[in-house]
Amino acid sequence: MLQNIDLELEAGSFVALVGPSGCGKSTLLRFISGLEAPSTGTISLARGVNSQLMTPPRLAFVFQDAQLLPWRTVLDNVALPLELQTMSRKEARERAKHPLSEVELGDVHDRFPDQLSGGMRMRVSIARALVTEPEILLLDEPFAALDELTRQRLDERLHRLWLARKMTVVFVTHALAEAVFLAERVLVMSKRPGRIVLDHELGLPERRGMELRTQPAFVRQTALLYAALAEHGALDDQEQKT
Repeated sequence: MLQNIDLELEAGSFVALVGPSGCGKSTLLRFISGLEAPSTGTISLARGVNSQLMTPPRLAFVFQDAQLLPWRTVLDNVALPLELQTMSRKEARERAKHPLSEVELGDVHDRFPDQLSGGMRMRVSIARALVTEPEILLLDEPFAALDELTRQRLDERLHRLWLARKMTVVFVTHALAEAVFLAERVLVMSKRPGRIVLDHELGLPERRGMELRTQPAFVRQTALLYAALAEHGALDDQEQKT
């Protein structure tokens, strides 16, 4: 359940959503994606002000589970959205190679999902989302089930992809340090019914590497988010990861 959400996201920005379990983070993503409709209020998607196109922006969704088809190879899994758009299988497979190279999986085209690690499966899922050239990318705790080192490496890859493509990204996570590392802006939500209790611009360097996590500015920003959650009683279920 969400309450009094009034939010505007700038085209090309990277926004993270944090808050306790059940507060409505995933619901908000589903509203943005159109998978669900709010009982009241409206959701409006538009291209950047400089765009000459009037059609709605292209959108892709990455879920917590990679949701790959086990009988299709990596290349065929990534090509699937294009095939569903009636592109020929040959052309779709050719187009699928580029996003796979972007997530550094150009050498596993012919493997099947059960031959991959959890981190590799999630990278395939991200490549599948990227193959349609989305202008808006929604991610619902995509790295939550991975070990911390793998998670940090995927955070770095995702941030580089955002810098390269400049798509609008909305990223749901329980991990405060992950939100600080990835995002330009973090929205902190309260306990159910979910409200935005902090809308915070991080002000960290645009280009980020692993060393950022040890710097005082990074620690201060993580502590600020923690304090916002604590102030609004939202820490009961919050994973306090740093």
